[in-house]
Amino acid sequence: MHVDMDCFFAAVEERENPALKGKPVIVGSDPKGGKGRGIVATCNYEARRYGLHSAMPISIAYRKCPHGVYLHPRFPLYSQVSRRVMDILRRHADVLEPGGIDEAYLDVSSRGGFAAARDLGFEIRARILDQEKLSASIGVGPNKLIAKIASDHRKPGGLTIVIARRVEEFLGPKSVGVLRGVGPKTRVQLEAMGYRTVSQLLGASQEDLAREFGKFGIFLWREARGQDDRPVDPNWIQKSIGREITFETDTRDAEEIKTRVLQCVREVHGEMTADGHWCRTLTVKIRFEGYETHSRQTTLPLASGSLAHLSSGALALLEPFLARGRRVRLVGFAVSNFVPPEDLLPLE
Repeated sequence: MHVDMDCFFAAVEERENPALKGKPVIVGSDPKGGKGRGIVATCNYEARRYGLHSAMPISIAYRKCPHGVYLHPRFPLYSQVSRRVMDILRRHADVLEPGGIDEAYLDVSSRGGFAAARDLGFEIRARILDQEKLSASIGVGPNKLIAKIASDHRKPGGLTIVIARRVEEFLGPKSVGVLRGVGPKTRVQLEAMGYRTVSQLLGASQEDLAREFGKFGIFLWREARGQDDRPVDPNWIQKSIGREITFETDTRDAEEIKTRVLQCVREVHGEMTADGHWCRTLTVKIRFEGYETHSRQTTLPLASGSLAHLSSGALALLEPFLARGRRVRLVGFAVSNFVPPEDLLPLE
């Protein structure tokens, strides 16, 4: 089973402020009357009717929907809500694997069959709505691949069951873009080869796909047939936590750049602490004028949850970029390679 919260950030904002209901809500950067820089983090379905979507430049979003309600993300709030949703899911799963702040996989094999899993899906959806006043879409399938695609089949608030013998029927008419690893470039390449839908891709041999894509071609061949042997992994942890800030105008002001990086560090540290993580790897990202983007990374000798350690590490990574004296458009900071603090306790 895959549970996916619908328009999560925007839905939480609507719940917190019911006056937003029915209005286009966009969570992301300040549009500044169409001159803003940055992107849309997410938006609700009312906003999507105007062609808005996640990762769209905020200036374009504003031109398409100037009357929308534009909100700055409140990540600590979203993390709190996410933890409560995950607690609900955990109580109903044999094994739970969070897939991010707003989605998770559940192994519900002990329920004994698809009919029982369907009933459980209705129960979970109702429980989330009752306790958190939020909508979730749910997919049930024979494996993680099918469950995830199924959860997106009837959004928002849908429940889709795909039994094993109907996998090819379910996948067939869908775009090849639903398959894992098929991004915009690969999709264009597949469409140029005559494979627009999954059913068309079924006509390709392993040899043809391997010749064109290497090992990924064999992976695609299996995906088109709905094959996925990944288990639901209870030991999954978030791969990284990051923040980015886009300057209103490109700047060479070293102190302003440092201030913004440290702002990112504080926000990342807050989320990392709330999630109970310590980290070993720090990454600073910078985008110069002209969209030239670089990053530098370091791995600490020991995992740390200290704001001071993260701040000093970030500034050390930033320094070589500042030495170039170039105008900067965007800065970012991320942590990864997480370690639970209890793993660092000394042996008694």
